[in-house]
Amino acid sequence: MNYLKDLETIININSYTQNKNGVDEVGKYMTKWLNELGFETKVYERELLGDHLLFKTPKIDGPKILLLGHNDTVFPQGYFEEFKEDDEWVYGPGVCDMKGGNIVALQALRNIFKENTELFNIDFLLVSDEETGSDDSKEVSSSIAKDYDYCFVFEAAGENLEVVTSRKGVGRYIINIEGKASHAGTSYKKGINANLEGAIKLQKYSELINLEEGTIVNVGKMEGGIGINTVSPHCNMMMEFRFDKKSEQKRVMKEVEKITATSYVEGTKSHAEGIIQRGVMEENENQLKLIKFFEELTSQSIPKERRGGVSDANIIASFGVTTLDGFGPYGDGDHTIKERALKSSFEQRIEMMTKILRHYQNNKK
Repeated sequence: MNYLKDLETIININSYTQNKNGVDEVGKYMTKWLNELGFETKVYERELLGDHLLFKTPKIDGPKILLLGHNDTVFPQGYFEEFKEDDEWVYGPGVCDMKGGNIVALQALRNIFKENTELFNIDFLLVSDEETGSDDSKEVSSSIAKDYDYCFVFEAAGENLEVVTSRKGVGRYIINIEGKASHAGTSYKKGINANLEGAIKLQKYSELINLEEGTIVNVGKMEGGIGINTVSPHCNMMMEFRFDKKSEQKRVMKEVEKITATSYVEGTKSHAEGIIQRGVMEENENQLKLIKFFEELTSQSIPKERRGGVSDANIIASFGVTTLDGFGPYGDGDHTIKERALKSSFEQRIEMMTKILRHYQNNKK
């Protein structure tokens, strides 16, 4: 388990998304290790964020594979930076999310490199801003997605070592409501209450929730007004919605626009700005066929699960690439100071991914 020493090395480097120097330092180690396996490095230089890194091998006939991970973590310098281990677990920022997953991919590549001495048709993308939404790196991911037949993502495995076939999509809106200020005691009728309009809209937006379809709409932040004795002239709302189906994405967006355009309090004006941060990753037949093939290839059962959280798998899958996530180790406590990963799951994941990648190195199908 010498790979755990490599994991310790990069865990002990703070790679908070906003810590460019730290993220780039992790990237330098990954570059060194992958260059030793014959990968060429394409660097997407960034001024404020860590550089995104695409490691490439020569291409021949046969399926083209993208391995996908991220180097950034969630805690700033001075918080939760120590690597520890005991007989069963390793602890530290990123041991399961997802430096641990990157090490699984690296070790599997090392294993097949020993057998083949030259790798081909496998690229490895490591981005630097996944933990803040991949707002920058998704341009890189989107630009290369069409070059691949399969994408394997190394976020943490499920509790029973499931791979992930489905992830919710995420959309975000900022809603601005304009009213008119007036003295609440002496001139109430002259005012137009933006906060009241916001309260009504909050209820209307919440009515779009459909848990049976997996659709969640949440106004997570709402603020407005000037003071206790003034009719509110403005109200701002920040809303996120998550969805399991493209049809639900379309429904929610259509209804949000309708609710926003409606003035429930006469005289108010509202405007919404929205984006789809990550499209939905829907389970599909190509994934299920691939899992069945991997079960035959590895002589083991590979359970699957659907997750409400998002990852960069959403981005690649949205381009029609057959994508499976959750190839990292099993762990829990991610995004907390209790993050840990199960040592035995590293062994299982490395063995499975070695068999999978070995197949694609030895066969052109």
